[in-house]
Amino acid sequence: MPAIDPVALTADLIRCPSVTPAEGGALGVLQAVLQGAGFDCTRVDRGGIANLYARWGRKGANKAFGFNGHTDVVPVGDAAAWTQDPFGAAVVDGWMYGRGATDMKSGVAAFVAAAVDFVTDTPPDGAVILAITGDEEGESVDGTRALLDWMAANGEAMSHCLVGEPTCPEVMGEMMKIGRRGSLTAYFTARGVQGHSAYPHRAKNPVTAMVALMAQLEAQPLDAGTAHFDASTLAITTIDTGNPATNVIPAVCRGTVNIRFNDAHSGASLSDWLRAEAAAVQAQTGVEIAVAVSISGESFLTPPGEFSALVAASVQAETGRLPVASTSGGTSDARFVKDHCPVVEFGLVGKTMHQVDERVEVAQILALKAIYGRILRDYFA
Repeated sequence: MPAIDPVALTADLIRCPSVTPAEGGALGVLQAVLQGAGFDCTRVDRGGIANLYARWGRKGANKAFGFNGHTDVVPVGDAAAWTQDPFGAAVVDGWMYGRGATDMKSGVAAFVAAAVDFVTDTPPDGAVILAITGDEEGESVDGTRALLDWMAANGEAMSHCLVGEPTCPEVMGEMMKIGRRGSLTAYFTARGVQGHSAYPHRAKNPVTAMVALMAQLEAQPLDAGTAHFDASTLAITTIDTGNPATNVIPAVCRGTVNIRFNDAHSGASLSDWLRAEAAAVQAQTGVEIAVAVSISGESFLTPPGEFSALVAASVQAETGRLPVASTSGGTSDARFVKDHCPVVEFGLVGKTMHQVDERVEVAQILALKAIYGRILRDYFA
């Protein structure tokens, strides 16, 4: 069969309005391409989310290289602010425009094209697996997690996995990810006693307690960084009372912080610390402070070794740049894959992801397919 054009495939995917949780036809496009190349495809839908599992080669192969990615996208925002149709895939001056162009329909198109060409031209002794989700930009409960649960229940496994998220800050080939920080959000609710602002001694001000707690949390560095991670960060994202009156001390105040943490911490250890800090302020002020914590992912690291070296060498061979092995940035579905097999992330430049006029340089899509193809050839060599 003729080589798969990743640029045309990216355009086909962009034209699918797959805003989470809508599938929008994107997985259908991919399934048709993959089945035509001999991949066994299974829809692994759960909780109203569409996912696609595709395998070429025998089930249970000792060597099974996997790609993971997503076809769902964030909303377009103000469509009138776009210079091109967000779902039109227009190419202007060498750039393809559209929601998901960068994050990450071009990455999915590149690894699908590379995988199809590879198994067609040089069928490997092993398996090539693609685990593609429609729930990365949402709650991520029924996406890659559902695929991994289904794989475990059906005896399917990857020996190594590459996640195709954008990883390069400015220039193609400059960075790969060998781990990610954890992410935790803490919600504080301070309950005092409402009163007249002219008689503060008759009230118990929850705002005062909340401000004291937030200041206390922000004043303490969590750590100075570790061998492979920068220092953990804590950001206050909101303090809110919903109080429209200037002469009323409110009864309730709410505050939220987000922590991005390295491998010096766990979600549990940070939760314990946050609750202890809230309890201390409660004891000082007499204002009751409740704490609720949501952990969206723990920090993880794929230690530098043969797999990361293979990916880095392939990137360098195609781009002339040896990528830095980084753990920076936010979370990705690699935080779920790491419990299944060693995982590394590499993709294109992500400067415009989630923005108005999101776009990808057409030349980068072609370069990314070449990199993924080389990774497959070297992995099975």
